[in-house]
Amino acid sequence: MKRYLERASAYLAAAILLQTLYFKFTAHPDSVHLFSELGLEPWGRIGLGVVELIVAGFLIWKRTAFLGAVLAMDIMIGAVASHIFVLGIDMNGDGGTLFSLALVVFISTATVARLNFKGWELKNYLQP
Repeated sequence: MKRYLERASAYLAAAILLQTLYFKFTAHPDSVHLFSELGLEPWGRIGLGVVELIVAGFLIWKRTAFLGAVLAMDIMIGAVASHIFVLGIDMNGDGGTLFSLALVVFISTATVARLNFKGWELKNYLQP
């Protein structure tokens, strides 16, 4: 049962991260506005998109899921903080959708990290 919960959480987080890439890579006006408000347009938008693509791949592959989960949690802490302190919960009248998705990804990846945690020794993650 634990394995199914871990995989479902990883796939949910990866799906949300991959879905948002369309908006980042196509320079959707909402994405451009968001990153302009943060003072990170265009390099922050594109760079974060590349990082999120890599993290989603890490989450999908079971062997690197822990690393992907930790990286995704870091990204989502930044997203949640940006919404709370700079952008506002309701960004461009979306009803808090982006904020909610960030929270879902954070909770999902926290679940993945907890279920894949083997201790702090790096060798635990490098063994076949």
